[in-house]
Amino acid sequence: MKLYRYILRRLFLIIPVLLGVSIIVFSLNQITGDPAAAFIGEKMTPTQIQLVKEKYHFDEPPIVQYWYWLQGIMQGDWGWSKVATLSVTDSIMKFFPNTFQLAVIALLIAVTVGIAAGTRAAIKRNKAFDQLARVFSLVGISIPLFFFALLMQFFFSFYLKILPSGGLLDNSYLAYADIPNGPTRFLLLDTLIVGNFDMFLNAAQHLILPAMALSLSTIAVVLRMQRNSMLEVLGLDYIKTARAKGLPEKTVIRKHARKNALIPTTTVVGLSFGSLLGGAVITETIFFYPGLGLWATQSISSADNASILGFCLLVALIFVVVNLIVDILYAYLDPRVRLG
Repeated sequence: MKLYRYILRRLFLIIPVLLGVSIIVFSLNQITGDPAAAFIGEKMTPTQIQLVKEKYHFDEPPIVQYWYWLQGIMQGDWGWSKVATLSVTDSIMKFFPNTFQLAVIALLIAVTVGIAAGTRAAIKRNKAFDQLARVFSLVGISIPLFFFALLMQFFFSFYLKILPSGGLLDNSYLAYADIPNGPTRFLLLDTLIVGNFDMFLNAAQHLILPAMALSLSTIAVVLRMQRNSMLEVLGLDYIKTARAKGLPEKTVIRKHARKNALIPTTTVVGLSFGSLLGGAVITETIFFYPGLGLWATQSISSADNASILGFCLLVALIFVVVNLIVDILYAYLDPRVRLG
């Protein structure tokens, strides 16, 4: 099967998945009680709630409500965020760049460290480095994210006092920085574009601890996957043939073994990006980093149903899109998966 046909087939399969996701998210609003009261708030009068019911069709059967709700979602009307005092879509536009920036940096750390350490652990099988890597992988998967984040915050911010404990920037920069209206809305890129290198360094310092905390479990997963994949590839016949022909060990590892071992690791890396967005809820709350995670936490505390549903729907959509991209990339790297 050609690659473009495989992509088209995957795109068609996304349609029922997206419908299923929308039904689940819509159902969350139904099981919380009166959707109209939850949508508006507890201080509204009965008359105001009735007006909202008529406007948003809350007095209709659930299937009719779902249809109108889906139409609103398709048109960009995701409701009003009481926490951000903005529409949900505007809130997402405001907070998503910070979370995406954090997740990308955490993923880069995880990929760089995990692949390098996993490859070396496989080469040094059962030696000291391999044993240390396996212990680190076990600890990284087992340790709770919130505990590791608090530990790093205490050690680097309060004990050593070499890194900021949280936030997006120091208060001195927040006083005059027009952050939301930058050309890309990504703080690190915007500060580089305008040439404000002091603000860039300050923003980078605030990202170090959240990114390291968020990347720990992903490093452990990537390391373990890369090690196991490398061990499997190193035992294949073509690797033995390459060595028998006298190729240098570095060439065998870099050009033959590691390249093919990265194929299954690619899937893990892609899907880990979606998990990083979910982990951002805890990380951003601990480090008070103004992104989707902190917004979601504050929305839960305030019973802001529209914001909660918007966050859930966005994360679900991101998972679906990332999964599609991973499938396409996997099919490109390994044509055998297109035969099904």
